[in-house]
Amino acid sequence: MAARDDVSWVSITSGGAEIVCVAFTDPTHEDGSVLTRLPRTRQVLSFTAFAVLHMHVSSSEAKWMPFDKPLTSAQVSVLNGGDSPRPTAPSVPRDKRAIRPDDAPLIAELARDGRAGVVALARATGWPQSRVSARLTELLTSGAVHVTTDLAPGLFGFHATAYLWLTVTPGDLHQTGQALSLHPEATFTAALTGTANLLVTVTCRDLAALYDFVTTKVGPLPAVRQVEIVPVLHRLKQGGTRVRDGRLSILTSGA
Repeated sequence: MAARDDVSWVSITSGGAEIVCVAFTDPTHEDGSVLTRLPRTRQVLSFTAFAVLHMHVSSSEAKWMPFDKPLTSAQVSVLNGGDSPRPTAPSVPRDKRAIRPDDAPLIAELARDGRAGVVALARATGWPQSRVSARLTELLTSGAVHVTTDLAPGLFGFHATAYLWLTVTPGDLHQTGQALSLHPEATFTAALTGTANLLVTVTCRDLAALYDFVTTKVGPLPAVRQVEIVPVLHRLKQGGTRVRDGRLSILTSGA
């Protein structure tokens, strides 16, 4: 599962025989979808699929914070260039703001290694460096492509990751999901199809911190009718990156 390009998250949970994964399906290529392969895989005894209806994206201030002492405003200012004015982003024509089919090799290489420079990207795509530089600027400036930082939580002392499957009153689903997404422990919050209509992935230092999150931040929400806590025993892939011995590992596609 982790070797598939259309699967971005793979975790072993519960008693070790359950796998939770996030897969992206393309309606135009149903035959190649992981959902069509699972029923024909003899090792799979059963599976359940849910569709993500809505993802709750929190502000940057509410992002998961692995450090007890975050950077001060002055330190952040230094990293951002101090008082120096930031260059104005060039205007991108409307027809160049979306990802095009011919961007596929560039996007694939960026997904494999988001730190790759223009020279490496040109070598991997076979494009001239000038084309890579120009197209990359267009995609990043327009917001069609963005760069995020991924971390291995265990290396920062966070060893309790769990999926919280919540059953929430439908009329309060959006408000509840938005409220939970604002907590730094919540690394992913989304409304789903199924009986448990809200999924919250939380990352805490230990089980005591997980217990505190459930009892003090989830429990008081009046619309929450039921909570199932599913601990993650082992993560094989996160955000499209393979995990080996607790560390993120950049691998070639299909490895």
